[in-house]
Amino acid sequence: MSSPSALLALSPLDGRYAAKLDPLRPLLSEFGLMHRRVQVEVEWFIALSDLGLPEFAPLSPAARATLQALVAGFSEADAQAIKDIERTTNHDVKAVEYWIKRTFAGNRELEAAGEFVHFACTSEDINNTSHGLMLKAARQDVLLPALDGLVAQLTTMAQQLATVPMLSRTHGQTASPTTVGKEIANVVARLQTARARIAGVQLLAKMNGAVGNYNAHLSAYPDVDWEAFSRGVIEQKLGLTFNPYTIQIEPHDYMAELFDAVTRANTILIDWSRDVWGYISLGYFKQRLKEGEIGSSTMPHKVNPIDFENAEGNLGLANALLTHLSQKLPISRWQRDLTDSTVLRNMGVALGYALLAWDSLARGLGKLEINKAALVEDLDAAWEVLAEPIQTVMRRYALPNPYERLKELTRGKAITRESILEFIATLELPEAEKARLLAMTPASYTGIAAELAGRIR
Repeated sequence: MSSPSALLALSPLDGRYAAKLDPLRPLLSEFGLMHRRVQVEVEWFIALSDLGLPEFAPLSPAARATLQALVAGFSEADAQAIKDIERTTNHDVKAVEYWIKRTFAGNRELEAAGEFVHFACTSEDINNTSHGLMLKAARQDVLLPALDGLVAQLTTMAQQLATVPMLSRTHGQTASPTTVGKEIANVVARLQTARARIAGVQLLAKMNGAVGNYNAHLSAYPDVDWEAFSRGVIEQKLGLTFNPYTIQIEPHDYMAELFDAVTRANTILIDWSRDVWGYISLGYFKQRLKEGEIGSSTMPHKVNPIDFENAEGNLGLANALLTHLSQKLPISRWQRDLTDSTVLRNMGVALGYALLAWDSLARGLGKLEINKAALVEDLDAAWEVLAEPIQTVMRRYALPNPYERLKELTRGKAITRESILEFIATLELPEAEKARLLAMTPASYTGIAAELAGRIR
């Protein structure tokens, strides 16, 4: 049963669905932000000690180990201690600086170098790099593995169902047949492209001071190549991509690109969720039953496609938030305002809804069973779809008015196998072509659908 705190949560991500979001929580929560801030401050501090500054000798191995332990062992208690300091400072980044300095107590080497913590940094030097690290970990450790799992699941389905014929529908009307696997392969191909876009976004960062020009850095040490030093910390120590041109904040264009890429993947999955919902409604798929589950409070026969409905709803929420983030974040009044900081606190919410939706989709797909009887019945009731190949062959052999004759035969009429065969028999075609058309059925008229589905990887 849910704990009282879960029952009182304003967001279902921290209430009803809290357990499903556990992988993201330490990465994109306020705890995650504090953790990365400590990491950035420590890496900057250690790198400064190696810069050859006359007032800051290289740190000893013991001092380095102490600092690295702050990052590796960062705990909720540490985060709470920072939060307690923030109650006095009313400044979250300054609270991190003060907390780090407090940990130096009793260590003469670190205490002596204490003023080089946060040296020449503006808060955004710490924040933008922290956000980059948060997104890097979330993408690498949670989002891409989850999306890859979904793609793998769909790929397996596409291959397994590659040869199962299915009646297509365009505009909701019967159309040329395909195979179930080919329809799924279409989704896989789209998701693979979307996945590559998500993975390919470079995560940018800057550590260049209050307005992006290294003003404070040069005032203290005018002979240091601060741009090269900053690049080294960002790229070699933190594993992000250096952005040399910024205002006080990193402009967040890469964030917009990343969030747009996730939105594109989500949009593909909304499309797929709706299609599967429709296929279940048509009876093409059955859903495996789970003991004890109830589909309707009053209709015992129902097995509702709730996983796909939940996915669609949560994908929509994710996209609404991600779209706002991508449109708002690159806009800053002059050097900066705090609106970016406000909305960035919702990165985890936006990506959390996406992750929740992907989980729902994976669970829903895992319950599906193909209903071949329904597929066969639908195809057997749609002989009119053979009007397309018949009139196309008629065109090849220059028979008069092929389209118009098939339109007159089929449009708005109930067409049977017999009526199609009778029409073919009247055509002045080579016997081999006529025989090929006479042997054709809706189930066999699938082009290279099976081949396309079978080779998707």
